[in-house]
Amino acid sequence: MAQNGTSKPRSMRGVFAASFIGTSVEWYDYFIFGTAAALVFPRLFFPESDPDAATLASLSAFAAGFIVRPIGAAVIGHFGDRIGRKSMLVLSLLLTGGSTFLIGVLPTFAALGIGAPLLLVSLRLIQGFGVAGEWGGALLIATENATPRRRAVYGSFAQFGVPIGVLTSNLAFLAVSGMDDETFYSTGWRIPFLLSAVLVVIGFIVRIRLSEPYEFARAKQRQTVTKVPFAELLRRHPRNLVLGGLAAIAPPAVGYAVTVYMLTYGTSAVGYARNTLLTLILASTSVWILAILVSALLSDRFGAKRLYVAGAITAVVWPVPMFALVDTGNAGLALVAFLVAAIVQGIMAGAQGGLFTEMFATEVRYSGISVAYAVGGTVAGALTPVYPALYAAGGSSTPVALFLCVPGLVSLLAVLGIRYATVRPEEKEPGAVAVPSESS
Repeated sequence: MAQNGTSKPRSMRGVFAASFIGTSVEWYDYFIFGTAAALVFPRLFFPESDPDAATLASLSAFAAGFIVRPIGAAVIGHFGDRIGRKSMLVLSLLLTGGSTFLIGVLPTFAALGIGAPLLLVSLRLIQGFGVAGEWGGALLIATENATPRRRAVYGSFAQFGVPIGVLTSNLAFLAVSGMDDETFYSTGWRIPFLLSAVLVVIGFIVRIRLSEPYEFARAKQRQTVTKVPFAELLRRHPRNLVLGGLAAIAPPAVGYAVTVYMLTYGTSAVGYARNTLLTLILASTSVWILAILVSALLSDRFGAKRLYVAGAITAVVWPVPMFALVDTGNAGLALVAFLVAAIVQGIMAGAQGGLFTEMFATEVRYSGISVAYAVGGTVAGALTPVYPALYAAGGSSTPVALFLCVPGLVSLLAVLGIRYATVRPEEKEPGAVAVPSESS
């Protein structure tokens, strides 16, 4: 037992299960919407538009989930810092999973008219609100149970949920995409959404057994929990909040370009079969997971900020050759494009947990990392509908590829300016209330 009766950090196995399983479930929910937005929704929910307009409308529905993410992050982060990490993790799971299940039973445009896309967007907004508090809570369940020299490795537990979500969502669609078109578009596409109910039950069982992480429990014992965490966040860490949000843009920008836009672009513009692209993306997730682990290990040894800078540089460099390889129409070269893109994401993701945890004081950390992460994801998601517009305007993938380099450059410049939150020696003593500050 630690001082004041605060329990020591729990075992790595328990922390891994709590952080990884629930996060994987939530990102499964989130990514099946992205897959459906590329393959299904243009036809079933926006059928009166021409194909390009229908795709743009469908990807806009996908992007709508990002609009509420900063709001959801601020609200859920507030209560996560005030009440605790556990309850907010359970809430985020129920919001995301419940809305995903309801999408699976939605009537289409043919049955409900304009009400169908309106309901689809409404449920997407609920889904986005819920997932906004997911990453921050899952990350803190891990990193606040870790020693400072193992922050990134423990933080990678939550990061694994993203590629696993991509893997399982694409597997679910791959399983039903072999159906004939009539069956697929009538009932087959609904199955991945309905399966969410089973996954949510699993995640709920895991998370309801959680205890609060060590560092937050200690902060409550020392009575340093603040009444209005977001206001304290703005007062203590305004610089890191802004720079963290900008630094968080690149990983999801690359990810959504591959897992969402490429499904549309590759099938309609280049001519890949639907199953081929799904299989290639699936194959890249194993490299993604490995890259996260390697990056996390290196981050704990050499510094998370250094690894994140390296990843951001690759995010600037890779989009142009990635699209060039996909444009060949050769599945083998497209696989290379996706594998390297997975490494690009993995480098930044592996370093992100350790980096973001050290950017904010414990008392405002849930709010800080959730808002920063949500802002980055919101900007990246908002870029997704721009890709088909750029392709339509330019008639080639070059404008899209060049545009995708910009988020990497923004994140690179931002992470260079991030300062770690330092704690004065007296704050380490039980009962002290010293305020951490930002330092370079």
